[in-house]
Parts: sequence; structure tokens; C-alpha cells
Amino acid sequence: MDNNDVFRNAYGLHQAGRLAEAARGYGEVLAANPRQFEALFLLGMVHLQTGRFDEAERILSRAVAVDPQSEDAHSARSTAFQQMGRHADALISLDSLLALKPGHSIAWNSRGNALLTLNRYAEAIASYDRAIASKLDYAEAWHNRAVARIMLQDYPEAESDLDRALSLRPDYPDALEHRGIALAAQGRHHEALSSYDAAINSAPPQAELICRRADCFLHLERFADALADYDRALALAPANSDAWHNRGVVLSRLERLTEALESYDQALRLRSDFVESWHNRGSALLALKRHAEALASYDGALAARPDYAEGWKSRGTVLVLLQRYGDALAAFDSAIRIRKNDAGAWEGRGNALLRLERNEEALASYDEALRLQPGKPDVLYNRASVLYLLEGFRESAEDCEALLAIDPSYPYARGLLMLARLHRCDWRDLRGARIRIAEDLADGRRVIHPFDHLAISESPDDQLRCARILVENQFPASLTPLSRTACYHHDRIRIAYLSADFYAHATAFLMAGVFEHHDRRRFETFAVSFGPNDESAMRARLERGFDRFLDVRDESDSAIAAKLREMEVDIAVDLKGYTRFAKPGILARRPAPLQVHYLGYPGTMGADYIDYLLADRVVLPEHDHEFYAEQIAYLPGSYQCNDSARRVSAHTPNRADAGLPEAGFVFCCFNNNYKIMPEIFDIWMRILAGTEGSVLWLFQENADAATNLRREAEARGISSGRLIFAERTGLEHHLARLKLADLVLDTLPYGAHTTASDALWVGVPVLSALGSTFAGRVAASLLNAIGVPELSTPSLEAYEEQAKMLACNPAALAAIRAKLLANRDTHPLFDTPRFTHHLEAAYVAMWERQQCGLPPAGFVVDASNK
Repeated sequence: MDNNDVFRNAYGLHQAGRLAEAARGYGEVLAANPRQFEALFLLGMVHLQTGRFDEAERILSRAVAVDPQSEDAHSARSTAFQQMGRHADALISLDSLLALKPGHSIAWNSRGNALLTLNRYAEAIASYDRAIASKLDYAEAWHNRAVARIMLQDYPEAESDLDRALSLRPDYPDALEHRGIALAAQGRHHEALSSYDAAINSAPPQAELICRRADCFLHLERFADALADYDRALALAPANSDAWHNRGVVLSRLERLTEALESYDQALRLRSDFVESWHNRGSALLALKRHAEALASYDGALAARPDYAEGWKSRGTVLVLLQRYGDALAAFDSAIRIRKNDAGAWEGRGNALLRLERNEEALASYDEALRLQPGKPDVLYNRASVLYLLEGFRESAEDCEALLAIDPSYPYARGLLMLARLHRCDWRDLRGARIRIAEDLADGRRVIHPFDHLAISESPDDQLRCARILVENQFPASLTPLSRTACYHHDRIRIAYLSADFYAHATAFLMAGVFEHHDRRRFETFAVSFGPNDESAMRARLERGFDRFLDVRDESDSAIAAKLREMEVDIAVDLKGYTRFAKPGILARRPAPLQVHYLGYPGTMGADYIDYLLADRVVLPEHDHEFYAEQIAYLPGSYQCNDSARRVSAHTPNRADAGLPEAGFVFCCFNNNYKIMPEIFDIWMRILAGTEGSVLWLFQENADAATNLRREAEARGISSGRLIFAERTGLEHHLARLKLADLVLDTLPYGAHTTASDALWVGVPVLSALGSTFAGRVAASLLNAIGVPELSTPSLEAYEEQAKMLACNPAALAAIRAKLLANRDTHPLFDTPRFTHHLEAAYVAMWERQQCGLPPAGFVVDASNK
């Protein structure tokens, strides 16, 4: 058989699809004649058909060398290059072909495809333009040009090209899919969904296409449909990490967080550096309150991509929840360095600084967050809170007003607005605000913080409800209590006092003597301090007053609770309640078998993990027990301790020094301005009107409060000059100047506490009206304990009449002053050793019940127990 016969036989085999035999025949021809073009070209085509692209390229290159004018050889060679991923070489072949035939539409389209693969999108579009110019009905070229436009994010033009392609070929699956992509990129997800549906119906579905439709369902919040599509895609392509990740996103949105974690974990098994899966896994763990694990996931994201701003921001968020505020601040700063205009990072930075008590810096961060994202409710509330702490009460109220205009039910905003106004003695809509707050509490809404509620509440029932709402939402009992059933057997009962106020603070001034008078033979005492160290003489005295003084201000609630459990504390006594810088989260973890609430907060904590409240029968009548979550331990005399060692300045200022007139009766109230309600102020103005030449001496908390109170006095017919305002000063000087007052007038519904005992200590009478809540009955308790119960009146009407009578009856007032001075050293109020003994008796009674395995129960400490 001659060479021509061999070639014809090989060609016949080729046509019959017997490619291996055809290849051997072409090889035999080429062995005899290596430059036979037809054999070279056809052998190259066989290799293309059988996927041996490197061999195809080698043979086709020989064919091109034999016949450089062959369009088919150049075209086939370019195909081989593209199949091998050598797109730049494919371009050379295509350019050679187009030099021979400039109107070759298929070559122009192929050239565009090569350029598209090389990310040279604009050049690709130019090539597709040439293909379309040569063949207007070239559907593939219209489609491919659209793909290049999508890569350039020119979605409207891409959509137009795809519409043209589909007009030429309505069932073109790739064009339908890319039309969906272009529409989805423009936010037109409903239309995109229709295109994806048509694509799926036009050809056997591919996993990638099903995932795209699932993505569309996800954007449309059709989560069940999205989940079904991701599952369908994963059945076709189980190793699709993106599908596993997005399945996790859907499950997270459905709040099926444990299942979401499984999907994220599968995505990470397939791709360990999948940043978004690490991040979203962390967010799912965060939602499950598995904070330490969430932090580890965010760290995984940052290990994969250290410049991932979102990861740094989320890391900061979880560190705030872990109470690692310094580390949180560093994380937010890292996020901002990467993405300076990230409003969320600035907000988080403010949150960390607020908890670090760096309030001015927190304010600046919140300002920046609101500049970048005006009107965001969370930031408005947080900025209002920090402004409140900085005593920018006007600005705080303005932020609350703006927030409530956006979201009238934003948690705690209405309460904060009311308190910010009260600090300025701005009584606008106060009655309406009180009514709305009471209604919201009845509905179980988070409308006001329990401590703020004391200022306006005359209902112990509402106060219990308010506290329970806070506990349920922010400080629920731990599901794994640390020492609920522990029963320790120590030589001494171990008492831990928890407070942020172990420095020159009102609580310390009251309790320092108690700490010093504890019987160290029977009690081992610990201070657990999570507040500042002001390096004052009081701080030094307190540090000496305990067996152990623990400064834990940089530790989390959980770490502090663990420390108490490790120390086997028998009784944990919380001195903060819900006052500023309180940490109820410590006792929520039940670190001690007995947990007691005392002194700092005059009301119920509303928490089942607080066993006892220390009170007396005046501040908490037995008929009010139902409004307290705690068991009540009644102390004799007053529940309030006092330090009989506190000093008064040896220099008593004269009236001129204090800004008071030389003559005339001096009524006084040094309570915080927010406690002054308009009803009380009305009474005060009538008292001034009925007492010629008298003045009212008040504490000036801020300039706005003084201005507003003067205006309110004028509106009631009293000259504003009869209101005298005192500035802040040191305790010893304050006690000395208090002697200049003739009569202290109390407030309601939140009355005088330390300010009342201050006045009584220096012999100044305090006139009070008996309130309906703990916070409004403290002065009555003090007056009873120092032997002048007549100064506690049963009503505001009697309070007003008594004030007028004492102002007009110097002898009666002098008799009371003499009685106060005589009783100071004989009655229980200022007898620190006696009070401490009664307090210890209460601790022993609690401890003995607990040692016997009995639950907490109320009791009364016998006054004769000495």
C-alpha cells in the first residue's frame, strides 16, 4: 500500500471515530513524509479530540511551519494553547490567523476569550466587538462580551448584551445564568431569580448555577428555598466550600446556629484559610454566647488574613463581652488602621473606652461613628450615656430625643432622657413620662434602669418589675452556678464585700468603721474592689481594714466569681446593687453559698441568686415583703451603718463664707438635684413664702439646674435670690458648713440617705415625709434610730406644716437640736461597734441556716444581742 493509500485509510478511520488507529496511520504517513501538511494537521486534530493537548500543539506547530497560510492550522493550534492554559501563546496564533483573515468572527471571539482569561477585559471587549461586526447574529460573542462587562462591573451594559444574545438564542443556558448575575449585582434579585430558573430549565443543572440561585434566595430572605438549593448543589459537588459556607449563613439567619457551625466547619475542612467561614463561625458562637470559642474563630480569620478589618472589629466586640476592654480597644484600633471610615469600629472603640472609664475619648469615638453613620440608634444611646456620665445632661437629653424620634421603644432611652432632664431640673412632660414608663414596665419593656427608676417611683411593685426585667435581659442566673450547695467549714466565717467604691466615696465614709470593727476572731474579711484607687487617705484606711484587699478592677465578672469560689467565701455581700459601676454579673454566677445585698442600692435586686437583703422595719415594712425577691434580714435601729470616727473640719465657715445672708432662716437640701420633683419644689416655695426672710440652700450639681430652679422659683412668686447654691467640696469642710443650716428638707420619692446622716452627725435637724418605697423612707429610719421620730411626718401636708412651725418657733427647733446632739453618742445611729455586732449577728444567723442545709428565710436580729 503506497503512502496515499495509507493516508486515505487513516482518514477513513478518523471519520469513523477510530481515533487511535487513525493516529497510527497518520504517523505512518509522516514517517515516510514528515512535511505532509494534511497528515500533520489531522494528527494534531486527533490529539485535540483525545485530550493530548501538548502533543496536539507540537504537531500543529509543525503543520503551521509547513503551511504558514493555513487558517485551520493556526486556529487549531490556538485551541491547543488555550486548553493547556497558555493563553498568551493562543493570542499569538489567533493574531496570525487574523492577519490572514481579518473578518474571521470565530477567531475574534476566541481571541476575546483568551484575553478574558488573562483579565485583559477592555481588550477582550474590543475583540468581541470585531467578532460581532463580522457576524451580527453571533450569540456567543454577545454573551462573551457581557461576561467581560460583568468583570468590569458594567452591569447595565452586560444586561443589554445578554438580552441581545438571548434574542438570538432564547434557551442559551450560559447567557441566562450570566443575565442573572448581572441583575443580582444590580440588586434586582427577583428578576435574577427568573433568569436562574430559566437557565436551570434549559440544561442539566450544574452545582455552580444552583448555588447562584441559592444566593439569590438568600438575598430575598427566602431561607428555606436557599437551604434546599445549597443542599441540592452539595449533592452534586460535595467539595464546594462556598456552598458549605453559604449554607451556614442561611442556617445562621434561621437561628439554627448549631447546624450553621457544622456547615462552617465543613467549609473549613475543605479550605482551612476560608476567612469568611472563620469569621461567620465566630459570629454564630457569639450568638450562642460561647464567647471564648468565638474569639478563637475570629483569631482564625485573622491568622488567614491579618488585614481583615471585619475580623478585628468582631474580635473587639467579643473582647468587650469578655470584659477584656484593653485588648478590645487594641482590636478596634487595628480595624480602624485598616479601614479608617468604618463606623462600626469607631462605635466599638467607644464602647471599650466607655468601659475603661475613659469617657472623653469614648465621646470622641462616638462622634466619629455618628459622622460616618448619622442617626444610628445604638451609637446615639451610647453617646447619650457617656454624655450623662460627663454631666453633659443637656446634650445627653438631645441625643435621647433624637433616638426616640427614630425608635420610640429603644431600650432604656426614655428613662435616660428623663434622668438627664431631671439632673437639670427640667420638668417638661415629667408627668407624661412617668405614666409612659409605668405602662411600659407593666408590659415588660426595658424602659428605665432600676436605679434611675428610684427617682420617680412610688411603687415598690413597679420597682420589683423593673429590676426583674433587667435581670432577665442582662444578668440571668448562670446555668452552672459555682457554689450553690457548697458548705464550707472554716475556723472563721469568710465575708467578702464587693464594691467599686473602696475609695473616698459615700459608701466608704459610711462603712469604713464597720470593716474595722469586725470581730477578727470570728470573721475573716475580704474586700473585692473593682473600682478606682484614688490613693486617698480613705483608700489606705480601707486597705488596712480587711484581712485581704483584692484589687480586681481589670478582671472579668467570671474571673472575679471564680476567685471568690476559689477562696471559699461563705457570704458575698454586694454593696453596689444597680448603682453606677455595679457588677451584678459576679453574683449571677453564684460564687458563694450565701449572697447578700446591702446599702448601695435602696431596693430589691429582683434576682433569685440574691438570698438576703439587710433592712430595718422602717425602710421596709413587713407588708411590702411581696415586692422583694430577697429574704429580709431585719437589723435593729437603722439598716444604715455610720462611721463614728469621721471628722469635721475644725474651721466652721460663717454665713458670708458660704454665700448665705447674715440673718434669716436657712432651709437646706443637699440631695442631688435629680431628686427634686416639682411637687416637692411647690411645697418648698410655699414654705419660703410663709417664712419671711428665709432662704433655701441647695447643692449645685450643674449650672443648668441652678438656672432652671431659679426660673421655677420666680414662676411661683419667689425671688430667685432666695435660692442659694453650694459648690462641691471635701467631706470635712462640707460637714462643717452644714452646721450653718437651720433645717434640712428631704425629698420624695427618693429621699436623703448619706446627706441625711451627714446633717444629723453635725446636729442639724432633718425633716422628712414617709415615702412609699425603701428609697423614700431612709431619712425616717435614721431619725428613728437617733431618737427624733417626730421629724418624720406621715404626709407631705404634715411635712409642710412642720417646716413652717419649726421656722417660726426657735425654741422648738433649739430643743430638737439639743436632743440630736445629746442622742448622737447614746443612740444606735452612730454607734459603729453596736451596729457591727448586729450585722455580724445577721451573718451568723444566715450562715447557721445554710450550714444546717436550710434555705434562706427572713429573720429579725434582736436589739439586745450585744
